[in-house]
Amino acid sequence: MQLTPPGSACSIHLGRRLTPAAPGTAQGTYLVVSDIDQARADLTSRGVEVSEVYHNVYDTGDQERVDGPAPDRRSYASFASFTDPDGNGWLLQEVKERQPGR
Repeated sequence: MQLTPPGSACSIHLGRRLTPAAPGTAQGTYLVVSDIDQARADLTSRGVEVSEVYHNVYDTGDQERVDGPAPDRRSYASFASFTDPDGNGWLLQEVKERQPGR
């Protein structure tokens, strides 16, 4: 199956025997969304268990996960995660404005 988000130049292919990797071994695949709250609500309305929105801080030099979206709602900084039925891990990342070249 091929999924292409509206207005996107990219597609996601899902199916059997597309890769030799075992189901559940793909972790940390990003799904970039323009509104993380809306994307999370859409997924949960369809029965997907999605984490609460969070952001990371690096005050101590180490990455620390903090509840809630990034305080300034800057692009690339707010996340939510979920696992698909095969055990693959996905990250929603909010990008409201892309950086040049991205």
